[in-house]
Amino acid sequence: MEDSLLLGVEGVKKTILHGGSSEMPKFITGTKVTFHFCTKLCNDERTVLDNSKKVGMPMELVIGNMFKLEVWETLLSSMRVGEVAEFWCDIIHTGVYPIVAKSLRHIAEGKDPVDWHIHTCGMANMFAYHTLGYNDLDELQKEPQPLYFVLEVLKVELPNEYNRESWALSDKERLKAVPVLHGQGNNLYKMGRYEEATFKYKEAIICIKNVQTKEKSWEAPWLKLEKMAQTLTLNYCQCLLRMEEYYEVIEHTSDIINQHPGVMKAFYLRAKAHVEVWNEEEAKRDFERVLELDPGMKKAVRKELAVLNMRMEEKKEEEKHKYKGMF
Repeated sequence: MEDSLLLGVEGVKKTILHGGSSEMPKFITGTKVTFHFCTKLCNDERTVLDNSKKVGMPMELVIGNMFKLEVWETLLSSMRVGEVAEFWCDIIHTGVYPIVAKSLRHIAEGKDPVDWHIHTCGMANMFAYHTLGYNDLDELQKEPQPLYFVLEVLKVELPNEYNRESWALSDKERLKAVPVLHGQGNNLYKMGRYEEATFKYKEAIICIKNVQTKEKSWEAPWLKLEKMAQTLTLNYCQCLLRMEEYYEVIEHTSDIINQHPGVMKAFYLRAKAHVEVWNEEEAKRDFERVLELDPGMKKAVRKELAVLNMRMEEKKEEEKHKYKGMF
């Protein structure tokens, strides 16, 4: 093993566990690094928090794309392909790890990597420990501490050596991609290909959210991106309604309503989802709110309420026959 301090980097100590066989790669902006990582606490047991090998999913990072855990770019840029190294990183570098780890765990579990439907201001985030959903990350967020990162570089690709997905784009490229993805989603929706449309809308939302995280909450640039994301999220929910994913529609529209209580379409879609899952009172309340926000929706709401009443009568009849058969 070889101990060394990374020159010019405060609060980082590197130990090479296995030397790489290649020459030092060129880590220019846009270079994609594929690697495994293992994160450990600095306690006597070296408790493992996350291990990409265990979940069988290596990590990919693009140099210069402002990855939230900035120190990883620095660490990887000191390594060769095939090299395995352990890095001790002080608190100044590890404060955002719990948030990054939450996204990585979501990916490993097949969930959305980003909570793109949840928006809180910076001050709220400071106290929103409970939102992480993992006890070990909650503790680490409450009491930040130094961490060990064991990294193994598998592959290094220059910008012209791989096809760039949306997550690997620059912010300027992401914003250019949004209207294209939006249009593709709309076309797929018109063709009845709802699941494919959701992928386009979701990709566009994630592009926006990645850019939005770098803006100051509730200021003009942030609000402009928020409106774009809101429109795409409602389109996404329309697809989910067609796919009969009613509870997911209720979840996403409720998130919008909680932050922006004047969005009529969010109430309308949530009401329609409530109708489908027999939530009579909730549906009626949402339809009433739709009329308050847009009286021009009176005809559409009257039609939806007629459907709701018919469905509730059918349900009562079904239950009557079911209980009659039981007794």
